[in-house]
Amino acid sequence: MQALSTVIEPELKRDIVSLKMVEDLRIEGDVAHFRFVLTTPACPLRDVIYEDARAAVTQVEGIRDIEIEWASRVPTDRRIHGTVEIPVRNTIAITSGKGGVGKSTVATNLAVALAQSGARVGLMDADILGPNLPTMVGLPLSPPRVVTVDGKQKMQPHDVYGLQVISMGFLMKPGQPLMWRGPMLHTAIRQFLTDVNWNELDYLIADLPPGTGDAQISLAQSVPLTGGLIVTQPQAVAVEDATKALVMFQQLEVPILGVIENMSGAFFGEGGGERLAAAHGVPSWGASRWTRRCAKAATAGGPWSFTTPKGRPARRLPRSRSRSRRA
Repeated sequence: MQALSTVIEPELKRDIVSLKMVEDLRIEGDVAHFRFVLTTPACPLRDVIYEDARAAVTQVEGIRDIEIEWASRVPTDRRIHGTVEIPVRNTIAITSGKGGVGKSTVATNLAVALAQSGARVGLMDADILGPNLPTMVGLPLSPPRVVTVDGKQKMQPHDVYGLQVISMGFLMKPGQPLMWRGPMLHTAIRQFLTDVNWNELDYLIADLPPGTGDAQISLAQSVPLTGGLIVTQPQAVAVEDATKALVMFQQLEVPILGVIENMSGAFFGEGGGERLAAAHGVPSWGASRWTRRCAKAATAGGPWSFTTPKGRPARRLPRSRSRSRRA
């Protein structure tokens, strides 16, 4: 244990023993066995931690190698409890300020990547007037089942790609417009939080509509947001609107997890997201490049983080997470 206390967690800058990340240490022959408890199953630094721990422990006389059992204990945003009755540890809002920049694509693939890493994840379509998540995850526009929980009727979220998914798109006829004012939007968003039979979730990913209006304010007022992720294209027009979304979150006292540049590449350019993050002193999550495969997956209902889990686009979100602040 003393040797492990010299190993520093790369993001938190403290030793892994004082952070209580090491459990059940035992020695069997010349191998040290222990459980390592991550703060998120999506941690991209496992290899770094393993190598650092192995280098430290094998300095101990008689120890040749280590074996780690990886576990996770996702921290709970304690502001949520007592505010709304939902079994959610952390709520992450995805916004852009502008439509057409791939915000729903990013939200969907981030959710799938977290689920693939072992987290329990819900995906909520907070774009009440323009829901796209049913298309993104390839689900038919069919109403969710209604179940009775503790004497109350609730909607059962659809289960796909390891996610629990709810969207107004499941409650509308194809092509049907919703012409609702602010109070109705607020009610719908709150019902998606409290009137859905969510199972225990580590993360609830909320896909917000474009703009800085009713939906954004309603979500922030209904549940304390653990953090917000800003999505932008590289182009100046997209960055202008993403800036407004970022400042809106700051005014609502929502921590900014970072900025991700989507559709980066020769067609739309590059660097806009990095400049936006630098200008406001927030983390950059890097860039997701535009490819035909990504574009096709977004409309075919097969998220690329699921269909190509080892491909370059699928690795982008989990890897860039290491540059953000912890929720």
